[in-house]
Amino acid sequence: MKFSISFVKTAETADKTVITLATEGGAPVGLDALGGIEALYQKAAETAGFTAKLCTALDLLSPAGSAAARVFVLGLGKKESLSENSWISAGGKAARLATKVETLVIHPEVAGVADIAGSVADFALGMMLGGYDFDQFKTTGRDDDGKTRDVAVQIVTSDPAAAEAAFAERQAIGDGVLLARELVNLPANILGPREFADKAMALEALGAKVELLDEARMKELGMGALLGVAQGSVRPPYLAVIEWNGGQSDERPIAFVGKGVVFDTGGISIKPAASMEDMKGDMGGAAAVIGLMHTLAARKARVNAVGILGLVENMPDGNAQRPGDIVTSMSGQTIEVINTDAEGRLVLADALWYCNERFKPRFMIDLATLTGAVLVALGSHRAGLFSNDDGLSAELARAADTTDEKIWRLPLGEEYDRMVDSRFADMRNTGGSRHAGSITAAQFLKRFVGETPWAHLDIAGTAMGAPKNEINRGWASGFGVRLLDELVRGNYEKRD
Repeated sequence: MKFSISFVKTAETADKTVITLATEGGAPVGLDALGGIEALYQKAAETAGFTAKLCTALDLLSPAGSAAARVFVLGLGKKESLSENSWISAGGKAARLATKVETLVIHPEVAGVADIAGSVADFALGMMLGGYDFDQFKTTGRDDDGKTRDVAVQIVTSDPAAAEAAFAERQAIGDGVLLARELVNLPANILGPREFADKAMALEALGAKVELLDEARMKELGMGALLGVAQGSVRPPYLAVIEWNGGQSDERPIAFVGKGVVFDTGGISIKPAASMEDMKGDMGGAAAVIGLMHTLAARKARVNAVGILGLVENMPDGNAQRPGDIVTSMSGQTIEVINTDAEGRLVLADALWYCNERFKPRFMIDLATLTGAVLVALGSHRAGLFSNDDGLSAELARAADTTDEKIWRLPLGEEYDRMVDSRFADMRNTGGSRHAGSITAAQFLKRFVGETPWAHLDIAGTAMGAPKNEINRGWASGFGVRLLDELVRGNYEKRD
């Protein structure tokens, strides 16, 4: 389902589906414009026990006295508890109420809300996110022309121009999240390293600068860790470098690095067959980074930012690297490959080192569907955060509180670092046991960031297969785009 959203002062409601909002203890907005059905609402609410708790809805079908075909009263919860996420969640719920309609009229304004335009725009963002379905490979459930059904949404507000302006930035965020979801959902036979690289190149249309490093160039740079992962696949690897220069010309950039393993068989250390199909989503970190860079470019963020995507496929053919192989990373450090299924950290090792050496960023944040161990520790409700910088960690925590993309900081330390030492090389690519698997992976990455402030987000539990909620009804969540955009907006963007 796709929504064409417009903001209007008034809208015709005859024979239309209408959604109106209410807070707990408050009267729904706009009922007086629907034929005076206040008494009908009161009786229906009392009968159904509807109290307008957040994201609950009361359905008034063919309400007597109104020309509207159907009226939903959608709850916002307690007025004093309203937040950005309340409006976004309510918008997501509204998207799911809009089944089998062509035009939807919504009255979202609530008396006493300080930032009406911003709240209305947040609601519209929630509709974008909640309405997303990955259905491009389905041959049923579409219109006769084979296209996803388009719903015209008219959002009634007192200041349409202000709401439209506020929504412009939210739409850029929504588009970035949906791009990330789309990439994670796509099967690997459709989205290989080259196709993903082409998605990065498309950001040039938004004003970003994009460069692709091919296999030959990465060999020249000495990226033996990343190339070792890719050598078993017939599809060559790429390193995509995306630059958005919206800040001062002399301002050092902030940097985001994503693991982009488009499919992970485990290589010679092959994974069990059960659920291996989910490994099409092992590029969730790169998807989040490209989604973020799309957002920053689309909303013309006043910051210099770099996104690095390490794009490879991990396959087990006769040329694949073996357990026991020793590779030399771009940093010059040598790595004993204990397990070829611990491949993402090898990709990130060279990507992080390259980013740091070339761009000298103010900080680096990498995102990766890196370890199953993080699911054991945190489940699918929080991403694991590891960092060498308390200030950066605190900024990420505040952004997570705002966007409700939850994180939890886990420890680093010398005792864990010793677990990745190797008898035969400078380090090995696993800790050698299942214990502290997410931590030893982060310790491995820490060896490639130097003194630069750095954070690692292990999003294996949150980028794909995460619990459904009002704004994400599918498999891929787009986790990280809103979180990192809020980090940039709140801490690093130039202000007037």
